[in-house]
Amino acid sequence: MQASLMQFWQNHSETIIALSYNLILAIAILIASSLIAKALRRAIHNTNSKLNKLDATLIPIFAAIASYAVYVIGGVFILDIFGVNTASLIALVGAAGLAIGLALKDTLSNIAAGMMLLILRPFKAGDFIEFGGTQGNVKEISLFTTILETIDGLYIAAPNSVVWSNNIKNFTRNGRRRMDIVVGISYSDPIDSGLSVLNEIAQSENRLLLDPAPQVMVLSMMDSAVNIQLRAWAKNEDYWATYWDLNKRVKEAIEQAGLTIPFPQRTLHVVAEKDISALKAPR
Repeated sequence: MQASLMQFWQNHSETIIALSYNLILAIAILIASSLIAKALRRAIHNTNSKLNKLDATLIPIFAAIASYAVYVIGGVFILDIFGVNTASLIALVGAAGLAIGLALKDTLSNIAAGMMLLILRPFKAGDFIEFGGTQGNVKEISLFTTILETIDGLYIAAPNSVVWSNNIKNFTRNGRRRMDIVVGISYSDPIDSGLSVLNEIAQSENRLLLDPAPQVMVLSMMDSAVNIQLRAWAKNEDYWATYWDLNKRVKEAIEQAGLTIPFPQRTLHVVAEKDISALKAPR
């Protein structure tokens, strides 16, 4: 038995030594890749916690991508050490990736759109947004879908490509919103009295912002009424309560001031039958 082992060693010693060397080198590369991947992941988390440049949802994704990239590079080095033709392997992986990409183009478009939403951040979790006629509070932004909750409590999962391809209206981003309170008064009422009523209401409402200052104006002259308007700004958290209260107060104040809020009306001219005959008679 010992003689056989010695014979085997003499015949294959160079191969065994070379294989052992390559194996030790591959293990060293694998350990180094693991350490580098962990350090890179930790560096991404620490850097963003200090600079706060990226959305928190994006950090785990970037960290995972960076880790996998390190492992892939390490795997290529290991295959090269064992004599595998990495050039042809990379070409094969590239061709397979192209085929998979064409088959999953819609899914990949959602991933690309999700990355753009996470990087550019037109909105974040908690914002109230509108896109393509859909409104709701953003609950979650993932690589594939954006999760919304509508005002009436519905759950909406919108593909990221649909969100990204539409104009996105963010009602929360600026921290304030403008409300337009419109009321119609009669043509026989003095316009200055109506504007004065709106001014008094604006001055007495402490939830309205002073900058920009509230404005009152004649908006339009309709068929049955002169529309006057109060434009004012409020913080997002005060917007709806203030808007509803002001509508009620404006209606009551207009009536207390002796002004009229007219109903839509139309004037009819009744023509007697003899007048119709006179109109039809030849001249």
